[in-house]
Order: sequence, then structure tokens, then C-alpha cells
Amino acid sequence: MANAIVSQSGGPTGVINASLVGVIEQACKQKEIDNLYGAIHAVAGIVKEHFIDLKQIPAGTLERVAGSPSSALGSSRDKPDAAYCEKILAVFKKRDIRYFYYIGGNDSANTCHIINEMAQQSGYELRAFHVPKTVDNDLLVTDHCPGYGTAAKFVACALMGDDLDNRALPGVKIDVIMGRHAGFLTGAAVLAKQREDDGPHLIYIPERPVTMEKFMADIEACYKKHGRCVVAVSEGICDTDHVTWAERLAENAERDAHGNVQLSGTGALADFLAGQVKSKLSIKRVRADTFGYLQRSFAGLQSSVDAQEARQCGRLAVQWSMKEDNGSVAIKRTGTGINYAADYFRTDLKNVAEKTKSVPDEFINAEGNGMTPAFVDYALPLVGELPKTEYLGTYPKV
Repeated sequence: MANAIVSQSGGPTGVINASLVGVIEQACKQKEIDNLYGAIHAVAGIVKEHFIDLKQIPAGTLERVAGSPSSALGSSRDKPDAAYCEKILAVFKKRDIRYFYYIGGNDSANTCHIINEMAQQSGYELRAFHVPKTVDNDLLVTDHCPGYGTAAKFVACALMGDDLDNRALPGVKIDVIMGRHAGFLTGAAVLAKQREDDGPHLIYIPERPVTMEKFMADIEACYKKHGRCVVAVSEGICDTDHVTWAERLAENAERDAHGNVQLSGTGALADFLAGQVKSKLSIKRVRADTFGYLQRSFAGLQSSVDAQEARQCGRLAVQWSMKEDNGSVAIKRTGTGINYAADYFRTDLKNVAEKTKSVPDEFINAEGNGMTPAFVDYALPLVGELPKTEYLGTYPKV
């Protein structure tokens, strides 16, 4: 018997805890695993040996954890270099940790990959497995990522309500949504549309650069047609030179441990776009919101499909680690529409580490300001049932 460790990394999601519980419940069934440590705040907690005994958590508590958003063990934005990974491996050797389960995005997969290779080079037997999560839905190999469906459900519901608000008090409303390089989450705004004239009327994602002139022309045309306009904009929206508008605005831009300019949470982009519309189109009522971190950990809005798949990914990581040296859990779609179904497979860590994918061309409309029916078919099964709304303004006047 040997010990195992699990931790959660990067941005929290609505179902990352379901993956954690999947790991815990499966690890407790494995005779090969003696102690199961939970590292508080990911790799930072590992090097500090800040652990809790996960086998002592009551079943009822675990179920509540699985239904809770955010990261129950805490998270970290640390991006371990070789020296950092050496410290992690030293702790593993000290504690006889032979199984490492890391729940996170592509950087987490890369950390698993580096530590696994270091262990091999030093002759230390270690099984490192990556459990996928990200609201951005931008991991390679897998059809989609746990965390995306729940965040997409939040976006769809938020836009649904925002559109009704905009109908009541017409004007231009701009919503800035997460997505630095990939527009999957912003694209989910299209799921809010139930009627032909529903918003969002325009959707802009990083995969389609747009000039300010085009942006203004699109809004003006929509406003003339509907008397209002609801716009969903990715935080990573960029001009034709591929520099994001947010970066241009940030004179003293805050950068994270990965060298990325902070795009979410400042509100600067939303305020800038609203100001541009007011000044250039002379529309009086212009409002803007930055969804920021609300998208990641909104309680009570889990997608049931997302939660089930996240938990199964955690279970399978443990099962496969009993036979395989390393890997990342990936999802394969085996059915579509109301017949949606999924299967799972293992892929090598190197196939996921540090790489990202973009929204496919067939999911983006020809004008570059909206999503296609193919995208709706892709995203809707992951989100699940959405509220039905009604509006009385279309009834005949008397």
C-alpha cells in the first residue's frame, strides 16, 4: 500500500468539487491506497505539507461538497517551474505518495507531466493523473470540459434576464463575459434566445477580431431594427491586429503568475465600450456589466450533466491510475440533442499540457458577431434545461 494526494488548481468552477468527491469515493475503494491527503491551496499546500485526511470526511459532508461551487480545498495560481516541482516531488517521497490527482486546466496537466517525468528520471514510482476542469472549455482532446456546462448555464440565464430587463427599459446593454482566448463561454449567451427578437443580438468572441468601426456599425443597425440591443462580449475581444482591447486600456496592467494581463473583474472594458457607444452613436441609455468571477462559483445553478460528468472524471482518474503510469481524463460525445450521451477515455498528459483549443469555425456565424445552430446543438446538452420566459409586449394593442 501507498499514499495518494489530490488537489484543485486554477480558477474554481461550479463542479470542480464533484470531481474531488469522485476522486475521494473511488480512492476509498482501492486497497492499494492507504492514506488520501487533500492539499490545501494546491501545489502551494503540497510544498508546505498543508494536508487534511480526506478518508475521515463523512459521506453526508461529501455530498454537500459535491453540490457546492468553488474549490473546497482551496486553489492556487502558482505555475511551478522545475525547482518548484522538485520540492513537490521531495514531499511525495517523504510521505510515500505514489498517486497524484490534480484537478485543473492545461497548466495543471503540465504540472502533472513535469512531476511525472521527474519521478521517472529519479526512479521513483509515481502515478500522476490530471482531472480536467475549466469554464473556458479550451482543453485539447476532450470534447468538452467539466465546469463549462454549469458556467454556460449561468451565462445563458443571466442573458435571459438581462434581455427581459432591456425590453422593459430599452437601450443598449453590453455584458462582458470570461474568455481570454476561447469564446465558448461567451458563445453560450446564445442559449438565452427563445424568441426571434430576443437578445443577445450580437456576440463577439476572441476567435473573430473586430474593429471598433464594425462593432459600432453592428450595434447601430441592431438598434435601428429593434429599438434596443443586447451585446455579449468576450473579455478577450481583440482588434484586427490581435491585441485585446482590454490590454490597450491597461496602462499599468496587472499580470498573473502566468504572465497574463488581468481581464476579468476590473470593469474597465465594459465601461470603455459603453462610453464608445454613447459618444459615437448618441444613444442615451447605455449600460454595461462585467460578469467577472460570478460565472465560476454561482451557488444553486449546477448543470446536472456537468456535475455527473465531473464526478465520473474524478472516479476514472483513480481507476486508471491503478494500471497506467499517467494520464488525463477526456470525454467523447457519443450522442447528440435529446439523445446526448458521453463516454470517457485516457489520453497522455503531454497531449493536454499547456495547449488550448479555440471555437471551431462552424460554430461562428459568417458575420463574426454570433453563433450558429451547430454551436447551440453542441452546448445545450451540457447546460441542460433552461427557464422559459414570457413577454406581453407583443400582444395586440387595444
